[in-house]
Amino acid sequence: MPMHASTARAEPTPPVHIGDHLREWRQRRRMSQLDLAGEAEISARHLSFVETGRAAPSRDMVLRLADRLDVPLRERNVLLVAAGYAPAFPQRPLEDPALKSARQAIDLVLRAHEPNPALAVDRHWNLVTANRMVAPLLEGIPPRLLGQPLNVMRLAFHPEGLAPRTVNLAEWCGHLLERLHRQCEATADPELIRLHGELKGFPIPARSAPLSGDNVAIPFKLRHQGEILSFFSTTMVFGTPVDITLSELALETFFPADERTAERLRQMAAAMS
Repeated sequence: MPMHASTARAEPTPPVHIGDHLREWRQRRRMSQLDLAGEAEISARHLSFVETGRAAPSRDMVLRLADRLDVPLRERNVLLVAAGYAPAFPQRPLEDPALKSARQAIDLVLRAHEPNPALAVDRHWNLVTANRMVAPLLEGIPPRLLGQPLNVMRLAFHPEGLAPRTVNLAEWCGHLLERLHRQCEATADPELIRLHGELKGFPIPARSAPLSGDNVAIPFKLRHQGEILSFFSTTMVFGTPVDITLSELALETFFPADERTAERLRQMAAAMS
């Protein structure tokens, strides 16, 4: 018997109340109602009423609670809409004229970092832009792995990507997984959570031993043209952004961890000039 269209139609998902959102974020941050109320300078009774739907928060209160809970800007808009208010934080493409100065700052940092590699990634670790020192390190990787969007986390773990070239694969990928796990905890982003699950499925060996006491940071050791290049990395983000795109952008900069790597990078840069 054919199914009628009316029975095949999925039931609409009821909207999530602002109180449910707040409770979820509060529990994710492991805060009690009393703790959050004290941080936001409201009564615990009023916060309880907001979470149960017995009281409607003002727009300012929603933003204050979101700030105390360190909710990402993208999710603050979700909270506002759930409470019946318009979103407060715009999301512009990086090419938008309003972000021209920010894009210029990104380009300036990436260029100034040469001859060391540096790149910018979005909230899902997709490559936004990179300086010219990144491409030589990716030579020989199948083009299908370098297509858009190029996910740098997936590239690091993939058996046809950087994984077979990474000398300290267990330590480096273990570090990346821990970092991604912290992001999942902080943002509750479904796509990041899926990415974390995907990366855990790649054949990465377990760490065999603790790091040497001589290390001050986990290095990234990459085999390149018969040599081992060693890097340590830093992350830069925009301070006090009010645009979602900027708030989710990170600059990953790599520095040589030894003089041999520094000299090899200088030679590579000179050859490209």
